[in-house]
Amino acid sequence: MASSSLPETRIEQAYPSLPHRLTQRTQHPWTKWDAYLFDVDGTLLRSLDRVHVSAFSEAVAGALGHAITLDGVTLHGGTDTAILAEACANGGINPDMLAAHTDAILHRMAEIVERKQAELRFRRMPGVPEILAVLQQAGALLGLATGNLERIGWAKIDRCGLREWFTFGGFSDRYPDRAELVWAAAERARKMLGNSMARICVVGDTPRDIQAAHANGLEVIAVATGNYGFDELDACAPDICCSSFPALMHSDAEQLR
Repeated sequence: MASSSLPETRIEQAYPSLPHRLTQRTQHPWTKWDAYLFDVDGTLLRSLDRVHVSAFSEAVAGALGHAITLDGVTLHGGTDTAILAEACANGGINPDMLAAHTDAILHRMAEIVERKQAELRFRRMPGVPEILAVLQQAGALLGLATGNLERIGWAKIDRCGLREWFTFGGFSDRYPDRAELVWAAAERARKMLGNSMARICVVGDTPRDIQAAHANGLEVIAVATGNYGFDELDACAPDICCSSFPALMHSDAEQLR
């Protein structure tokens, strides 16, 4: 597979002493699930700009003439639609007014991010292309399960040089609840595989990713490359918890020795 021409900044370079940590609660090999649903922010990449965050206030101001901020809203593991609702509630916007204009606001948000796509700056998380290559070679179906709106999620993935790996996803356009968008992505995966009993694994960096997987009876790999530490994620009892993708791949190499 052709590699991206975009430069990759690895977290290991900033934290050379970061130890490999892993907890495994399943005997199932991590490369043997039928499909994998990857979260985006904190799992595959880290945003280095404010384009997406600023799109919320810009879109609401344009549609409603009201100013909002995301201060006090938990962004990590959230969904764009739920974040929008909470920010508007905090800003005193009537829920009925928001409901009447939600579609227009979401459309405007996507337009803003797409228009400013050249301004998007990312750091790919360590080991991302390598682990995607391993899973694809193992015959797995790779998709997204992200709180981003669909157009915004694909804009990030495209800009970060990862679009070639993913063929489908679950997004927050119609699913404010993360468990619902994970369900939608899992259903899509099973249909694409033609197997209603396919084993599907969620890959994410927050407790909400783990909870969403558990709510759907799915297995989950938690990776501590976002804003939650290894111990915080491990306490949520994912099937596998790793400090990074290289830690996961390193453990596999150790087992083969």
